[in-house]
Amino acid sequence: MIKLSVVIITYNEEKNIERCLLSVKEIADEIVVLDSFSRDKTQYICEKHGVKFYQHAFDGHIQQKNRAITYASNPHILSLDADEALDPLLSKSIIEVKKDFKHNGYYMNRLTNYCGHWVKHCGWYPDTKLRLWDSRKGHWAGLNPHDKYELFDGDKNTSHLKGDILHYSYYSLEDHYKQVEYFTTIASKAYLEKQKTAPFFKLVVNPVAKFIDHYLLKLGFLDGKSGYQISKVSAYATYLKYKKIRKLYAQKAS
Repeated sequence: MIKLSVVIITYNEEKNIERCLLSVKEIADEIVVLDSFSRDKTQYICEKHGVKFYQHAFDGHIQQKNRAITYASNPHILSLDADEALDPLLSKSIIEVKKDFKHNGYYMNRLTNYCGHWVKHCGWYPDTKLRLWDSRKGHWAGLNPHDKYELFDGDKNTSHLKGDILHYSYYSLEDHYKQVEYFTTIASKAYLEKQKTAPFFKLVVNPVAKFIDHYLLKLGFLDGKSGYQISKVSAYATYLKYKKIRKLYAQKAS
């Protein structure tokens, strides 16, 4: 049976981190937390549960997650966010994989809780993620803040596990808007660094397209009020991202 390191990055996660740690207790041979100098009780909670706790200034989701892997003692990694937890079926699936780790990576579904409602539509489920892998076979990539793990062989040797990552995303609508403000700032800077532009038509058309996609095409209306809120805020996030990108380019040109 292989030894498994569970790796988590944190910043002010006292509301979520204990649930996450308890969910991996039975499957982890070690738990590694890389924290960005939290100012709440995150460190205390982590140390109470005996994790290996490290700190480093945050310089991007991709950079921090790749850095966190270097603190792990084992090459086989399960990566989770602090606001995530394993459901019992997924835990059982991972235990079976530990007995025979024959693939480079394993995908799993993620089910999101939005203001107390489990979201099954809006394009939010199954929200498949590659989160269990041999760290010698890949790395974190993508465009901040939308990180993704990529295997060097192009995901040719992967499998899919039964069960869900339970994602406790937003406790209130205000939380969602705060996250949108934070993520769009990061995304706009990443777009500028990659020299990706934001034509005016995208500022107008893309938010409307995003709402239609989430609420109608991806059946968000079946999630009731939550589906409408998610679709509306997602459309706003698209608008805000392009607005911030255009502002950065204007500042650069002046």
